[in-house]
Amino acid sequence: MATHFLQAGAHVTQFLKSAEAQFAVEVVREAALLVRRVQQEMVGQGMAKDDKSPVTVADFAAQALVSKRLADRFPGVALMGEENAVALRTDAGRETLEQITHFVRTAIPAATPEEICEWIDRGVDQRRAITWALDPVDGTKGFLRREQYAVALAYIDIDRVQIGLLGCPELEDAYRPALGGEGSLLLAVRGHGTWTQSLVHGGDWRQLRVSTITAPAHARLLRSVEKGHTDTGGIGKLVDSLAIAAEPVPMDSQAKYAVLAAGGGDVLLRLLSPGRPDYREKIWDQAAGSIVVEEAGGRVSDLDGEPLDFSQGRTLAGNRGVLATNGRLHEALLSGLKQIGA
Repeated sequence: MATHFLQAGAHVTQFLKSAEAQFAVEVVREAALLVRRVQQEMVGQGMAKDDKSPVTVADFAAQALVSKRLADRFPGVALMGEENAVALRTDAGRETLEQITHFVRTAIPAATPEEICEWIDRGVDQRRAITWALDPVDGTKGFLRREQYAVALAYIDIDRVQIGLLGCPELEDAYRPALGGEGSLLLAVRGHGTWTQSLVHGGDWRQLRVSTITAPAHARLLRSVEKGHTDTGGIGKLVDSLAIAAEPVPMDSQAKYAVLAAGGGDVLLRLLSPGRPDYREKIWDQAAGSIVVEEAGGRVSDLDGEPLDFSQGRTLAGNRGVLATNGRLHEALLSGLKQIGA
């Protein structure tokens, strides 16, 4: 395991003086612990496999909370999130809204159902020069399996991500699965590195660096547990083409970006599914994770080697898929992708 940490000194405390960074740390910690509370109270062993209600409640509750905190701290700033409250305002959504209200009130006691819907709907804002992008619960299946999921928040200025936060409740030291443990909070600020601390207890910030692996054969692929999230056939061809022998690391959500930044894996791929060749990534699925990897010394691009362009609206409309590596492996992976026609 190549992970190493450096204790934080004046460097990290200096950039934490940024109002945006301070806000992001506070709100992602609060949201991630709220999501964990929903999981602990609602996800049970006897649940039906098609029961998505716990993650629905967690998604909406976390987005409402972040939206409210953002409006209080930075009025008028845009928030782009995954959810909207249209269904919650119907008779069919009344029970779900009641559950969401219960959890939001643990953080904001006076919250009303009407206010919560308004807060959620701030997440459908149009892209502006300054935008916060939120994935309130990234990793639906991981959340429901009580495995890996993340709260992901990014601050985007014009076309570049400047701050990225990942709250990973089931990941310790940013790379090690530890269900029910202290969790990890990761913070990346453009030009200042990627740092982690305990999600639950805070404490010292420690700097993360990607691995130093250079041989594609030794590259550890971080792969989604859910096969429907990427082109598994294409990944198999790439593995054969580059003679990759290392065992893959299966994991849900943007927690994979955390592990890559910490040196616990070397390559992360989002290949286009053959059934959806025109699909384009949502910005909230990539913004926070991309800067976390880049500021740890890695590289993130699309499948053609182009930088991710976050200025195109709610999606990465100008990019095709995603490739994230420790940097040293990037050109070899791009060549391999070209060879297999990905």
